[in-house]
Amino acid sequence: MRSRLITPNVSETKLSTRGFHEKSPEARDLLEKVGEMFLTGYAYAAEARTPAEAEERLEQIPPRFRGFAYEGAGMGFAVLDATPLSRGPKVQRFLEGKGGDQIYLIYVGVGWAMARLPKFLWPKLHLPDPLLRYLALDGYGFHQAYFSTDKYVRGQYQDPHFPWPADAPAGYANRVIDQGIGRAMWFVGGTDVEVVTKMIREFPESRRGDLYAGAGLAATYACGAEEDELRAFRDLAGEYRPQLAQGSAFAAEARVKPGLVVPATEIATQVFCGVTPEQAARVSNDSRPDQPNQGDVPGYEVWRQRIANQFVSLGGVSP
Repeated sequence: MRSRLITPNVSETKLSTRGFHEKSPEARDLLEKVGEMFLTGYAYAAEARTPAEAEERLEQIPPRFRGFAYEGAGMGFAVLDATPLSRGPKVQRFLEGKGGDQIYLIYVGVGWAMARLPKFLWPKLHLPDPLLRYLALDGYGFHQAYFSTDKYVRGQYQDPHFPWPADAPAGYANRVIDQGIGRAMWFVGGTDVEVVTKMIREFPESRRGDLYAGAGLAATYACGAEEDELRAFRDLAGEYRPQLAQGSAFAAEARVKPGLVVPATEIATQVFCGVTPEQAARVSNDSRPDQPNQGDVPGYEVWRQRIANQFVSLGGVSP
């Protein structure tokens, strides 16, 4: 009963419902399957007596879609943590099992919960890592662009006073939210690289790098485009190719860490980064800063810049 009450209807993930571009039946089916698996993971969390019980079911989902289910479960447990009758941090216990290998997806899922919960409940959410907590903003941005597309994509809305995290430099949260919006654009555009590129180019130049980072992440993790399409997307990105590679490397690490690499991800990292998913994941992992902040620059931004610069240095990406 709890699952039925709090789990969104799967019809909300249909491209026709959302009004998203349909490139082909294959691309449509893939993106709708991603949405279905997200909601499956959400429902598993809602139904489970313990995170371990949900984990057992999540591990049965095919590798290509398992990460999306963990993301949905991250949202589900975060929503439960914020309820008045919560019995402790379920997200924390979720991360102590196999969820630890899906930590990036789970933090993104917590960001989905932020988008659905009133702001006064945000302090109840479990986001202790000062670096990875910014991934919740990616999830928040994806949610807003996915469900409020007219406002956040076509209207290019930004909240000039976004309140979280309180210690972030003024305006920085919007940059990571833009990464999530760019990731959602891959879905809004139906994995059609020309449509996605056109949407990004309609944004101010100051926002395009973060949008390309998100789109590169989605193109590598969710996939949905052939090699020639990815090459075209890389070429169309122009000066933002380093950001495209950075997003791709994030996606690679998110798939390599739990052992969920698929052939489409291998093609994407080769096109965007010039390396294998394992090598791209190593660049991402090795670029992580030791401190959450570097002066006035958030560690998360240092991390992203290091990754982008590393691929330029390796020669696989030209700015």
